[in-house]
Order: sequence, then C-alpha cells, then structure tokens
Amino acid sequence: MTTPFSLFADAVLARPEQIFLSLPAAAKLDYAPGGLQIAYGALSQLVAAQSEAYRQAGYGAGSVVAISLDNHPDFFVHFLALNSLGVGILPLNPDLRSEEVAYQFTIAEPELLVALPAYHRVGGEAGLTSDRVIGPTDTVPPARQKAARFEARPEDPCAFLFTSGTTGKPKCCVLSNDYFVRLAQWYVGAGNGGKLQTGEEVILTPLPMFHMNALGCSALGAIILQSTLVPLDRFSASRWWATVAQSGATLIHYLGVMPAILLKLPETEHDRGHKVRIAFGAGVDPLHQETFEHRFGIELTEAWAMTETGGGATTSTAGGDRHLAMRCIGYPHADMDYRIVDDAGADAMEGEPGELVVKAAGDDPRRGFFTEYLKDAVATEEAWTGGWFHTGDVVRRGEDGALYFVDRKKNIVRRSGENIAVVEVEGVLQNLEDIASVAVAPVPDELRGEEVMALIVLAAESANAPGADLARRIARASAERLAYHKVPGYVAFVSSLPTTATQKLQRGEIKKMASAMLSDPKTVDLRDFKGELRRMDIEANRVA
Repeated sequence: MTTPFSLFADAVLARPEQIFLSLPAAAKLDYAPGGLQIAYGALSQLVAAQSEAYRQAGYGAGSVVAISLDNHPDFFVHFLALNSLGVGILPLNPDLRSEEVAYQFTIAEPELLVALPAYHRVGGEAGLTSDRVIGPTDTVPPARQKAARFEARPEDPCAFLFTSGTTGKPKCCVLSNDYFVRLAQWYVGAGNGGKLQTGEEVILTPLPMFHMNALGCSALGAIILQSTLVPLDRFSASRWWATVAQSGATLIHYLGVMPAILLKLPETEHDRGHKVRIAFGAGVDPLHQETFEHRFGIELTEAWAMTETGGGATTSTAGGDRHLAMRCIGYPHADMDYRIVDDAGADAMEGEPGELVVKAAGDDPRRGFFTEYLKDAVATEEAWTGGWFHTGDVVRRGEDGALYFVDRKKNIVRRSGENIAVVEVEGVLQNLEDIASVAVAPVPDELRGEEVMALIVLAAESANAPGADLARRIARASAERLAYHKVPGYVAFVSSLPTTATQKLQRGEIKKMASAMLSDPKTVDLRDFKGELRRMDIEANRVA
C-alpha cells in the first residue's frame, strides 16, 4: 500500500461489490437528487477507462492536472485515474477568483483543468487556453510533453495544496503519495482509537476534497477500510440529521462551527435517530461540546494536524481523557516528536504556553510531512529551522501529557474551517479607491469561530461618507478579487491605525482595536451581506 490508487486497487480486489460512494437522496444533491450508490468494482471500471485516456494522451509522472469537480463522483474517477499514472493533482476551491487561481497556476503550472462547466470561465481567465479546460467526460487533449513514466511511486507528488498565506502569498505544499497513505493509516488507527472496522464503516463528510482532511482522512480512510464514503457537497443543517440517518453513517466529520449550528435546531425525535459511533473534527467551541454530546449522543473526537505535517505529526483525543470543554487537542501520536518553545526557541516552562514545534520520530524527521513549498526553498528551510517544523500554533501541555490549544501566532482568520490570510485581504482592500489604509484582524463569531474584521481609514474624498452603504460597496468590490469567505464580515471606519516607528502595523494592538470595535454601534455588520454575495455568485455561475 504505497499510493492512493494501490489502496483503491486492493479494495477493489477484496470487495468489488462493496459500496464505495453513497449519495443519499435526503442530501438533495443537484447531481444525485434521487440518491446514488457506486460500488468499488463499478468505479474501478470508470477509473481504468479514464486512466487509459490520460495515458494515451501522454500524462504521467511529472504532469500536473488541476481539478475543480467539487465532491462529485467524477472527482474520484479523475483523481484515482491520474494517481495511477503518477500525475499530481491541483484541486481547486471553486470559490476562488480568477486572480487567485492564476497565482496558483503560476506556481503549480498545471497543463490541464478538468472542471464542472460553471468553472470553465475562471480557468480561461486564469491563463489556460480553451483547449486546456475540459469537462469530466470530455476528450483529453494531448500532453504538451509526453511523460517518460506512467506509474506512481511513493515519493511522487500526489497533490499540490496551497496554504492560507499568513505572511504573504499562499505557499504551495507538495504532498507525496507516501504522505497521504501515512495520514490515512493514522486516521483509521490512532486517530480514531483503533475503533474502525474493515468493511463496516460509513464515513460521512461535508468537507471539500480540496482540503487534506477530506481527501487524506475521509476518502482514503474509507478506501483503506474497504468501506463506504458519503461525500456531501456542503453542510446543510436542515438536511443534516436526515442525511446522516439515511446514509447509515457510523463516523461523521465536523468543523467547530457545525455543532454550534446544529444546537440551534429545535429538538426532535431525530436527534438520536442515527448509527453514528464517532465524530471526528477540530475546533469545537468549549461552550458547546458537552451540550452537543449529551443531546445527540455522539462523542466529539478532537484532533490536530496541519497540511504541512500530514500523518508525520498528529494529535487526537481518541482513547484518552478528552478533557471536555477545555480546547484539548489530544495526545501526540507515537511516531511524533514535539517541543513547546518560547519566542527565543527555548523549551517553555512545564505547563506554560508556547509554540508547538514537531518532527517525525526516528532517523528521518520529515517522514510523513510535506515534501516542500514548491518553488520556495527558503520558506521550506525556514519552516524547518533547527530541524523542527514550526507550526505557529501556541499550545500548553497538561500533567497527563494532553495538549491544549491556546492561540495562533500566525496572522490568520479561521472562519468555518478556512484559514484566511489577513495580508491577502489587506492587499485587495488597500487597492480600492475609497481606502487610504487598512488593517484586518479576526474577531469572534458564535457560528463560524472567527470572522474577518476590516479597520479602514478612508481616503480624503470618501471621508465624509462612512456608513453601511460605503461598507457594502467596499465588500462588493473586494468580492471581485476574493473568495466570498475572505470578504470582510465587519467594517469599522477609523481615523488611524496603530503602527510602529517604521510604519509597520502593530498586529497585537490591531487585534485589540478590532475586538473593541466589535461592540461599537458604528461598526457595520456585513455577515448577511456576505451570504447575499455568495448566493449571487452561485446564481451567476449557473447562468454562465
């Protein structure tokens, strides 16, 4: 078991009639309104045909293909077909704007985009010619240069996933086949306390396949277990419990925002009408954890990992004291070494918070981690300063060895599971004509964990018109260059911003200022407006 495709091939041989993909009718998916189930053997035939089409077109080891197929069955056909040949994929977030996609294309350099029709226009605007943007069932155009090898090796790139870009532009993580296999093996074993059974699990996730969690844990975990995957296209609170029950899910994935939303639903007899034994996720609000578990009868297994660390460094509350309502992220995996360090890089005092730095135990400290930041050797080595990967997450260690999440050193907003770089949002806002200067910071949000707050100093010609109308105009303009979740959810117009003597933004003071402005009646709440922007964007894509 050395590649995702080899895991899949083993499952096909062992259980060809086992259902791999299950899309319940209760989920009301546009592409499977009456429900759909696909067995391992049936999907294998589709994968084989697609693999041969790519092979004949010359795609193999060293090729890169971008994919924007959401969580559709077609995603798995193309991913597995490409992986069988050693081709790396660049899975795209469909909410990204053409400018954001174009940047990713300059780094990963895909020669082809396989996308749903609504995303073809973005592919063209991002720099690909029309013959290089195809649908999932279209004829594959010839590779620009025929590959010399058409099989995957453990060290080959499997996927290229971009970080949030906390200190600048997003960085491209090169993730190998070995990375994904090790991550999936941890997930089905230590990550869930060894409680998962081969051939018996139904793993439901509403998370997107362009994240390592859904692809590496849910999808490949289901494949290792030769079990069933339920890949929803989104989280819908109103349809959640009906979908969970109808699917027969035994394990569900969540983000911290989801328990908060589900607890707002009225209590019904369906609250415990499910077969879920395990819920796996991260970031549940301490105020909600015990209440959720008591009401729905499901233990929330909190875990920690990063795109860069993969299965090389992970923690989980499975199999130990979960320390409810204390932001416990669990216990370090046995194959992981870690330290908690202060700002000087020295070990923090026992029980004191510090930055978590990690590596793989044994002779190869980077085993199971990302291969590199593509085209950024300097950033790669900086992340590994002193032989340890620096996570940027501040944690503390309890007396029994459990780790507790405290805060993040990085300048990011964690909104509904998405990491948003404040410098990226600031860069877009700063270029709008109404704005003289801007700072962005996270502020608490009951449902989404955090929301984007923009502190704006207006340009002279706009200084007399602060208010909701101007805030909405700014949000609408920023949405032309940013994915909707990155658009400010709050705008506060201020006279100045705290800066250093060299005119650098004082991030600590800005966070305090943003927190204070949250309760200011003059601050404009744009959260509902963001939802309107999202709905308009979806409708525009459907028309296109």
